[in-house]
Formats: sequence, structure tokens, C-alpha cells
Amino acid sequence: MTSYGRAVRHELGAPTRELRRWIPGAYEGYKQLHDATMAAGELDTKTKELIALAVSVSRQCDGCIAAHAQGAVRNGATLGEAAEAIGVNFMMDGGPATVYGARAFAAVTEYHEREHGTSESTQDG
Repeated sequence: MTSYGRAVRHELGAPTRELRRWIPGAYEGYKQLHDATMAAGELDTKTKELIALAVSVSRQCDGCIAAHAQGAVRNGATLGEAAEAIGVNFMMDGGPATVYGARAFAAVTEYHEREHGTSESTQDG
């Protein structure tokens, strides 16, 4: 099974570190924006991570999918919540979302199993 979570993040690790060496200020500015945006406020961090996951599907960004799948799980998202967030993206983005949506759900499942040891029971189809 292809990994859309850890393998993608591993693949991007070295090139990201190298680019960060050249433009540390840009990365620090982005980190500040990320941290301020993802902090709990009127929306909790889990909800924000699910929104970011759905946008990642729309943008067809495997690195973003991996990061926000992990963030969603770390903040308590269930497989069902992730699936529904991805489903909203299907409605808004159409056919291409079904491809990247499957990748996103695979990444969430991967992180969920790593964090919780087992997957949740599957939904009957």
C-alpha cells in the first residue's frame, strides 16, 4: 500500500530543510502564520485541521494532505469526521477530489492507526 502520510513527509524532508537554510525568514513567517491560524479560537484546532485537509484535496497537494491528515488525527479527528470533510470537498470540487480525497483518507487512516493502534470499525456501504 502506498503511503500518503509519512512517506510523503519523509520524501519532502531533505529538500525542505535545504530550502529553509536559504530562506529562513520566509519559513519563520509562514510558521507564525500557521501557528496563529491553527490555534483554537471560535473554531477548535481539530475543525481547522479538517478544513485544511479538505482544502489540501482541492489543491491536490500531497504534502499538505500528509501534514493536515496528521494534524487532524493529533487533534482528535475520527475517520468518520475526516471522511465527511473530504466528502464536502467532493461536492465543491467534483471528480478530481475523488482521487485526492482517497489519498487524504489513506493518510488519515495511516496516522490514526499509528496513533491509536487500530482503525475504527468500517462503515457499511
